[in-house]
Amino acid sequence: MLSGAIWITVLSLTLAAQQPPAPPAAPAAQQPPATPAPPKDPEKEKEEIDSGIPIANEAVRKACSPCHKADEKQRMSRISWRRTTPEGWEFTIKRMVSLDGLKIEPAEAREVLKYLSNNLGLAPEEARAAAFEAEKRADDYHYSDKVVDEVCSKCHSMGRVISQRRAKTEWELLIAMHRGYYPLSDFQAFRRGGPPQTTPGPDGRPPDNAHPMDKVLPLLTDQLALKTPEWSAWSANMRTPKLEGRWAFSGYQPGRGEFYGEMTIKPAGKEDEFQTETKYVQVKTGKTVTRQGKALIYTGFQWRGRSHEGSQDQDAWREVLFLDRNQRELSGRWFSGAYEETGVDVRLVKMGNDPIVLGLDRVALQSGASRDVAIYGANFPAGLTAESIDFGHGVAAKRVLSIAPDRIQVQVDVAKDAASGPRDVAVAGAVHEGAAMVYDKIDAIKVRPQAGMARVGGANFPKQLQQFEALAFHNGADGKPDTKDDLNLGPIDVTWSIEEYTATFEDTDKDYVGTLDDHGLFTPNVDGPNPKRPRNANNVGDVWVVATYKTPDGKVLRARAFLLVTVPLYVKFDQPEVAK
Repeated sequence: MLSGAIWITVLSLTLAAQQPPAPPAAPAAQQPPATPAPPKDPEKEKEEIDSGIPIANEAVRKACSPCHKADEKQRMSRISWRRTTPEGWEFTIKRMVSLDGLKIEPAEAREVLKYLSNNLGLAPEEARAAAFEAEKRADDYHYSDKVVDEVCSKCHSMGRVISQRRAKTEWELLIAMHRGYYPLSDFQAFRRGGPPQTTPGPDGRPPDNAHPMDKVLPLLTDQLALKTPEWSAWSANMRTPKLEGRWAFSGYQPGRGEFYGEMTIKPAGKEDEFQTETKYVQVKTGKTVTRQGKALIYTGFQWRGRSHEGSQDQDAWREVLFLDRNQRELSGRWFSGAYEETGVDVRLVKMGNDPIVLGLDRVALQSGASRDVAIYGANFPAGLTAESIDFGHGVAAKRVLSIAPDRIQVQVDVAKDAASGPRDVAVAGAVHEGAAMVYDKIDAIKVRPQAGMARVGGANFPKQLQQFEALAFHNGADGKPDTKDDLNLGPIDVTWSIEEYTATFEDTDKDYVGTLDDHGLFTPNVDGPNPKRPRNANNVGDVWVVATYKTPDGKVLRARAFLLVTVPLYVKFDQPEVAK
């Protein structure tokens, strides 16, 4: 939902004023010949007009009609020829308020947002491809089309692009809007720099002197079209979400490990709004957590929620989940932090009467060893025996030590000759694929992420933290490191330290950038000049984050990751509130 923050979001237009003077025009003889406009195809123009989606909601027509005119089929200019996510429509509404003078009350804005998201949204197949954008994942994503990727990602995430579908005219107008509001985009992405090329390519063909924006337009029109089979199928089959009941909960947070528990979902008045209570245990610490929350379902499958461990908004985590077609599973990410950098991967499974296996307290099982294993899940029968628990060949459940509906403690023996590799865990007929990993030794450790970023703050701007974790690896069947058959044995306890990444003479960044705790969480230093640092410099820099592990046989394994500690993000345009 939208809050009062929508009225104070102002997009900066100072870039235009900061541009360097335009270079003098080249002599007329050096100018490339104008590209003639392609002839208009009346049939295609009619098809594009007919593809517009009618707007049947009075709140949308009332709020938008002063600028967006409706035709005889209730199609509104610009609006009816675009589809996007709830975050995409929210961003548009904010821009209408801040730049075009739209006057709209919060309750009306929520209704407009919900209608547009439901009726001019994305199909599940379309939305999942761009899930990392809504889930705020720091993924190194590259779009399949190199031309599109190179043009669009020079200014923003490709997730913003692929989470939209537009008609051809709308893609043209979007490029025109960029060039008008952000003139630097011409120099940065849209226009070709330098004089036209004259040398033929390796294939003997004449060089392509088209501007990047002219190359990318037909690709966007074809690859991210307004009309798609996916949307046609989903809009016809979209169902009211039926989520009330109990859901088995599992989550994983880097540095914190696995969470297991249960979520109860109740209706909250309207058919697509819900209240939640989630109770889970942090396996690593044994701490029990209870969170209260609210959520909305957009487009029949997009969960946008917010939950609190306490009663203050500082405790809030945003929730972005995707509901599967049979409405039996939810998966996605919960996140918090000033930069959405703290996150939990979440999976929820609708509970019935049958057992559900969520996972183990620890993935790795060493061959030739015996250990107690905790199996987490739901609906475990009270009379469960060791014979009802299966870890695959070479791994035997010897004895059930304790049992509860959501947790089994069992003694497991792993044979010395047990084959290394993933194992499914089955309990009373319920199976969790790849829940365990058998290994004979740890060959290496790796730090994830391999490259991290933090931002100083605390005085004038918030800090951006960076969580690291160390994972153990087995070289797999080929015995070679860094190949496809390597076995990930899961997180491992290590000793953390910071070392200098020497980039300049007498580099001392490690003494100023911040601190790393025993769990791999890096907290940057305060923002602003530091009088104790040479040249009164800021507390920024680059360092190595190092993990050290000593194996039982005395071998020392080390791994490291690069960390850039940089300045705050002074202007943040994206302030999504669809979960409020």
